[in-house]
Amino acid sequence: MAISSYRGLRVKRGEDPRLLAGRSTFVDDLPFPGMRHVAVVRSPHAHALIRKITAPKSVELIRAKDLGGPLWLPGNVDDGAAARHPALAVDRACYVGQPVALVIAGDAYQAADALEQVQVQYEPLPAIVDPEEALRQDAPRLHPDLASNIAYREQWRRGAPVRAFGSAAVTIARRIRHQRLAAVPLEGRAVAAVPPKGGEHTLTVWSSTQSPHGLRDELKSRLPLEGTDLRVIAPDVGGGFGAKGSVYPEEVLVPLLALRLGRPLKWIETRRENVMTMCHGRAQFADIRLGASRDGRILAYEMRVVADLGAYLLSTTAEIPLLTLVMAQGPYDIRDVEVDLVEVYTNKVPSGAYRGAGRPEATFYLERALDLLAAELGLDPAEVRRRNFIPPEAFPYRAVSGVTYDSGNYAAALERALEASGYAQWRQRQAEGRQVGRYTGIGVSSYVETCTYGKDESKVELDARGKATVYTGVSPHGQGGATGIAQIVAEMLGIDVRDVTVVHGDTALIPEGDGTAGSRTLVVGGSAAFRGAEIVRRKVLERAANRLEARLDDLVLAEGRVYVAGSPARSLGLGAIVAGDRGNEVLTGTGRYVVKGGTYPFGTHVVVVDVDPDTGEVSVLQHVAVDDCGVVINPLLVEGQIHGGVAQAVGQALYEEVVYDYSGQLLTATLMDYAAPRAAMVPRIVTLRTETPSPRNPLGAKGVGEAGTIGATPAVANAVIDALAPFGVRHLDMPLTPRKIWAAIHAR
Repeated sequence: MAISSYRGLRVKRGEDPRLLAGRSTFVDDLPFPGMRHVAVVRSPHAHALIRKITAPKSVELIRAKDLGGPLWLPGNVDDGAAARHPALAVDRACYVGQPVALVIAGDAYQAADALEQVQVQYEPLPAIVDPEEALRQDAPRLHPDLASNIAYREQWRRGAPVRAFGSAAVTIARRIRHQRLAAVPLEGRAVAAVPPKGGEHTLTVWSSTQSPHGLRDELKSRLPLEGTDLRVIAPDVGGGFGAKGSVYPEEVLVPLLALRLGRPLKWIETRRENVMTMCHGRAQFADIRLGASRDGRILAYEMRVVADLGAYLLSTTAEIPLLTLVMAQGPYDIRDVEVDLVEVYTNKVPSGAYRGAGRPEATFYLERALDLLAAELGLDPAEVRRRNFIPPEAFPYRAVSGVTYDSGNYAAALERALEASGYAQWRQRQAEGRQVGRYTGIGVSSYVETCTYGKDESKVELDARGKATVYTGVSPHGQGGATGIAQIVAEMLGIDVRDVTVVHGDTALIPEGDGTAGSRTLVVGGSAAFRGAEIVRRKVLERAANRLEARLDDLVLAEGRVYVAGSPARSLGLGAIVAGDRGNEVLTGTGRYVVKGGTYPFGTHVVVVDVDPDTGEVSVLQHVAVDDCGVVINPLLVEGQIHGGVAQAVGQALYEEVVYDYSGQLLTATLMDYAAPRAAMVPRIVTLRTETPSPRNPLGAKGVGEAGTIGATPAVANAVIDALAPFGVRHLDMPLTPRKIWAAIHAR
């Protein structure tokens, strides 16, 4: 029952014709009779008391006190101090953009006009913007009911790092920062809600979410649903990148008010609101220390991380920095490690999941440290990595963080990347170029990440036409996951992939699912669909064996028919097998997959850049990505994910940063100020693979959705710093803008 004929085929995405032709349906496309529009009054202050909110009688205004009490959002942290997060600020605003009231009007334009008529009296308070200041014992508390500004802390030590550092011939120490990033999906957040009417008993909520089932469960615990069923639908979703995995104030407020008012409501986020209030990514720094022998063997590693959470916890805020600790040692055999994590509240929008979510941070710290070590010892950066990799025979490998890596051959990915990029030739050209004032840099980055979590359930149906429908709990939002799942089922049932329909994103049709995040779509959702299709396949073959009077082992299922091996004339079409006596039967199989130990994709990226010393401009000449995501179902989907991840990695390394001033004012609230890269700024990417199957799922697959951001970011940064080596530059924090590079060159 192994996947063969569809595994590895470059099947074009079945979703694309509809999306490209404008036949898709996003939340804002949904028309409902009597629909009214919601707009949000947001705090212009990073920190302020709210004294009074008023509006003319002609404005339909909703304040916290009109809700009958605070409506709290999810976002607890185990064994930590969780600041209670109100959907509407009650008496205090804690970040610029925090919702303090709502207005409801006939359409979006009227709602925008109504916003201008709302008057809010604020009493500004000092803002805490710097997480290090927030950690001071004498710092004012952002949340007076908490003992400090610390939300959570975790420390652990493995081995004997103090002793190992004492025996190290060389020690590298550096503070390395990850700037705040905005996800900037093509479609912003959006939510619509239609209350029950007539004899109906269902509140239906449409949301641009990555996890309709997760949103359903949170709404059930927060809305007055006595006697009312709840259905959540994620229609077409224009990108999420992890940031749409949290539950936001508007997703709770709009359904609540639709119930109360008894009429449909819709809220659509503006681009300014998106950059201002969708959770930001990264937002942490670490003081790292690495001890090594003279030959470049890593003996000890220390990482002390401070994570800037923003003012409150969203669904994913507190858990993301923990993933930085989980992947602290990366692909290297380091046994003496110490880590310390402090998660801190500041007067900024909450942070949360953003593509890679904690793993790019860990990889960047370690990969910069290895380049600093190579420079200190006069060794080639690739050789330092080669000497420290976990060997293939060590798998499954228990990392110091306690997780167990499933499988890997890190050296193979490195060697392929070096060969494909012409690494040795570039090193020679680099040396020659420096003699004539050309500053070329070569960056190497090797990584391993953890992904996939939770569980999923899929139902597979095969009808009397020989066509299949798959109901899956994953909820793709641009990755092409429906095509990959269709390939898995088509192979199992011996039918054309075009005869498979994948249904997702509707809690009324699929009872359970953990949505799409953490690179889990194909591994978890695909494995569940695989198992469901296995059941249907077995039913087909059992029926065929009975009707063809053949043994199961002698049957071949292919091209929509079941054949008897060696007797091709003895065959039956799938339609005839399924139809049965009544002619309209449907064969059904429900498959379930529960993650027991994640998967651990890995790879190596090599980047070549030129830096213009007169302007500080960076030109990316080459980007070679060798990634191993286990067994590949569809190379086109894998390459698309790598391309997208690399684009975002280039953005972080060279251009992007969410900037707040000393008072907590957001200075990069529009795309005129937030420098997301355009197409011309992204290099041509060579995508290659090694294939190391995972033993933890029936497909042998590993995730790939976040690999590009994890592997590429340090490779780009390492390349730029390598180009600046003749100027004595050892490290610069991202983004590596022309101004920052020019200043570093001329400071020396």
